Amino acid sequence: MRIQRSALQRTAMAGALLVSFSGWAHADATLDKIKQRGKVSIGVLVNGGPFGSIDPGNQQLVGWNPELARALAKGLGVEADLVQVQTATRVQFLQAGKVDLLIASMELNPDRADILGYAPTPFYRAGGTAAVRKDSGIARWEDLRGKPVCVSQGSSFAKPLANDYGAQVQGFKSASDSLLALKGGNCVAAVHDSTLIHPLLRNNPEWSQYAAPIASEVLPAPSVVWARKGEADTIAAVDKVVQDWHRTGWLIATEKRVGIEPPNPLLPELQARFKAAAH
Repeated sequence: MRIQRSALQRTAMAGALLVSFSGWAHADATLDKIKQRGKVSIGVLVNGGPFGSIDPGNQQLVGWNPELARALAKGLGVEADLVQVQTATRVQFLQAGKVDLLIASMELNPDRADILGYAPTPFYRAGGTAAVRKDSGIARWEDLRGKPVCVSQGSSFAKPLANDYGAQVQGFKSASDSLLALKGGNCVAAVHDSTLIHPLLRNNPEWSQYAAPIASEVLPAPSVVWARKGEADTIAAVDKVVQDWHRTGWLIATEKRVGIEPPNPLLPELQARFKAAAH
């Protein structure tokens, strides 16, 4: 009887080890595939302006998000396969395996962290900014109470706009559709990442009648590279690349090169921290 129990214990232990190793192997699967293919598929959001646009001359994706995606692939030692994603479907693209990673103007929040993995070192910080007509009389978030406000489907700004400020939130398939709705008078404000709104209003003559008068941002949060849940090795490899970007000052130089204004105060903070850690 004692021998039989011992054999059962050994079998149970072997089973537990097998489960443990299979979980470890699963965690490595994406990084292994990336190395085997020699290519990483990265979903990027391209809304126009310095954070991401399409070069009309050669139809290539250019700007901050595409530059980061290509640099990330280089840091991982593979080629970049850039896949254009939309706000409403970017999470599904990652979860379904259509892309390996996301650099898609997706800030870190608890809801997203529940369903996705991410590299913990941020590469930017952004929040929601409201574009309104200059004659709208809107100067504070509280002025949106009871009024229709346009956002992209899947936007993290929808909940605080409705719950904290009483806005009547309307979701649109893309930021472009939301902004067209603002121009068409369907809403009094369109709320999107500051990274989209500020360049749009500053550089575009057709938006000369619009402004972003509210100084504060909704949900200012770090921008991170997203992966699938549990892919620890992939996340560690990505995070090492992002830390190198900060340590070398590459992110600050790239921000300047692609014409992002005003400079993000998070970048010099993190450069100083990672440079100090290297010594």
